[in-house]
Amino acid sequence: MAFLLVSPALRDGAPIPNTYARDGQNRSPPLRWSDPPRGTRSFLLIAEDTSSSDGIFRHWAMYDLNPAARELPEGAGDVSAGIGRQGVNDFGRECYDGPHPPAGDGPHHYHFRLAALDIAHLEVPAHVDGRALLDAARAHLIDEAQIVVTCER
Repeated sequence: MAFLLVSPALRDGAPIPNTYARDGQNRSPPLRWSDPPRGTRSFLLIAEDTSSSDGIFRHWAMYDLNPAARELPEGAGDVSAGIGRQGVNDFGRECYDGPHPPAGDGPHHYHFRLAALDIAHLEVPAHVDGRALLDAARAHLIDEAQIVVTCER
């Protein structure tokens, strides 16, 4: 079996519903995964815009997710959700902030990436950003699954 990331609200390659966009309801989408690789001791989730003119723009980072977990409910990226630890996104907030590409910029691609790690807790400082989380996780990465959606304003 393959390590897969799916969502009842997102379809790979399709536009993201407005509920999950920053100028919509700005709620994090529900995510589910199956068949994590053997040796998984935690998960790291990163949501990022890879079409940004400034390079990669990170919208969400959650880490130290329980290895027994198989889903994040809608709204788990809310500051008050209390699920996992939140990293600082590129808006400067420790929560989910949905897609919000510049108006007229064409479609942007948003990758929701779930990484299976061989470590239970990443050794990172408080208020760590998504880039530093990815750097810390790189040596512990077992496998990764993703969903890619688009957004255009």
